[in-house]
Amino acid sequence: MSHDRRVGSSDTGDLHCLSRKPRLEKACSSLKMSSLVPRVCSPSTRLFACVLRLGPQQAGPLQLHTGPPHSAKNHYEVLVLGGGSGGITMAARMRRRVGAENVAIVEPSERHFYQPIWTLVGAGAKQLSSSGRPTTCVIPSGVEWIKARVVELNPDENCIRTDNGKEISYKYLIIALGIQLDYEKIKGLPEGFAHPKIGSNYSVKTVEKTWKALQDFKEGNAIFTFPNTPVKCAGAPQKIMYLSEAYFRKTGKRSKANIIFNTALGAIFGVKKYADALQEIIQGRNLTVNYRQNLIEVRADKQEAVFENLDKPGETHVISYEMLHVTPPMSPPDVLKTSPVADAAGWVDVDKETLQHKRYPNVFGIGDCTNLPTSKTAAAVAAQSGILDKTISGIMKNQTPKKKYDGYTSCPLVTGYNRVILAEFDYNAQPLETFPFDQSKERLSMYLMKADMMPFLYWNLMLRGYWGGPAFLRKLFHLGMS
Repeated sequence: MSHDRRVGSSDTGDLHCLSRKPRLEKACSSLKMSSLVPRVCSPSTRLFACVLRLGPQQAGPLQLHTGPPHSAKNHYEVLVLGGGSGGITMAARMRRRVGAENVAIVEPSERHFYQPIWTLVGAGAKQLSSSGRPTTCVIPSGVEWIKARVVELNPDENCIRTDNGKEISYKYLIIALGIQLDYEKIKGLPEGFAHPKIGSNYSVKTVEKTWKALQDFKEGNAIFTFPNTPVKCAGAPQKIMYLSEAYFRKTGKRSKANIIFNTALGAIFGVKKYADALQEIIQGRNLTVNYRQNLIEVRADKQEAVFENLDKPGETHVISYEMLHVTPPMSPPDVLKTSPVADAAGWVDVDKETLQHKRYPNVFGIGDCTNLPTSKTAAAVAAQSGILDKTISGIMKNQTPKKKYDGYTSCPLVTGYNRVILAEFDYNAQPLETFPFDQSKERLSMYLMKADMMPFLYWNLMLRGYWGGPAFLRKLFHLGMS
């Protein structure tokens, strides 16, 4: 395929934005599962499609939220903070538990994005428009959308306050506020993005600049960074490096490119099995990896990046670049940092097996905003949602939660335009693989799953509360195996 243009230009989400309500409802309800199964010929992907067709029969057409984007009352049985992947998924699940009229979501954004696809957007393999849909189309039908920002949590009084001054109380609270991007903690950013040659796949505002910088590359240093903080999708900073190297090879620029990955970490990946596989790729493709190097300044007008040596505090060095991909420092949302629900580092303090708050029994957390000791990915959120659903259901019945989260997360490590290493692991950084083959090998089937099947799962099953991760598939594929 040609990588000088984007592939997959249609935005099914924007079919939901037709101006007239009847047409809008028709567009939303017409998204049948069978029409969205990607036309791919990989046996693994066909098997996935078959499993999905045989999946939960309750998952009907995408339901349209048609209520006004403001609160109609001041108290809800279940209040969800955040309209990202965790918030929408849990609202859909709670809707079935307590009824739509008893659930509300507090979320200020008018558009919802499937962010894992931005790796491919930054490499020119997908269009940005394909990653987003209007928030109104992903809010579960009948659930109240409170279009506001949370500014205060008061778990002792079972209430929260929004930026429009409204106070809302709850019986159960689910915190799904995600993670905060702190570009401003790097000197010279975010204003540096106004210059060419620099991009970041972590923001809707800068992901297309990555693709532009990749296309405009002539010769010199192509630098990719990893910050000295927790991040979401920890594999993404190096995925764009592998894709860029592949693009340079395709366009005849590889011999003129010096590809550098400067990471604040001390290893390329936290799970040895996959780290070993990645090291082979790094060596085979002549990529330079410098550990314990943290980006502290970008001089975009001079095309210079300044790094601090974390093993020798105060020691810095400057590298000129022809292309720079920045992974920003990240932190808990500001509203959580000083909240009673946060731990000392500012993350929501939950039990790692049940996702119930350690001090407030009617408060729960899911996803990137929590202190769960696992990677912050959409796959982790999916697995957590099934556990949290069972936890809350049990507590509502005055039962002790029995289902326990094992820390499952997944990171599809894109190593080229048609290859992926599918890393899956648990709290102990041990592989927890779904398929009955060695997933540390680069595979076309896993790329097709990343590029086509996972977005399908996300929009059509996960956000409707019917996808809790691949545990059942793992059992199916490993039947009869020791």
